[in-house]
Amino acid sequence: MQELHFSSYSFRFKSNENKTLIFDIVRKKFVVLTPEEWVRQHVVHLLNSEKKYPLSHINVEKQIKLNDTIKRYDIVVFNADGSIHIIVECKAPSIKITQKTFDQIARYNFVLQANYLMITNGLDHYYCKMDFKNEKYDFLKDIPNYEPQLK
Repeated sequence: MQELHFSSYSFRFKSNENKTLIFDIVRKKFVVLTPEEWVRQHVVHLLNSEKKYPLSHINVEKQIKLNDTIKRYDIVVFNADGSIHIIVECKAPSIKITQKTFDQIARYNFVLQANYLMITNGLDHYYCKMDFKNEKYDFLKDIPNYEPQLK
């Protein structure tokens, strides 16, 4: 697989029916290693290892209903209260990130109402903080680290 612009992480691989599989620490199972999955797994490890988000707060590849269609998000990070903190949209390294990509994650966020957005193809990373009041997003240099909510 292509080297990505992330730190180096330790992954578990196996082969099954001539396909390479990678272990997903969130879903706790091996999944087919596609270029997009390679990016997704790097983001999961970034969130957990570097940003310190607990695995119990991270959700991978779940369906959401958007208007009358079913869509699937790549990664969502939840707050302790169950609200959504971050949505991550992952693309394969060969996919250029365009305005269409931002429009896609913005549509998801109409439903999910996350505070932060991350878009990556493993080579280019974009981070945004939502400004719901002014209906826009502000670009950031990075997404925030995990901060346990005080009781």
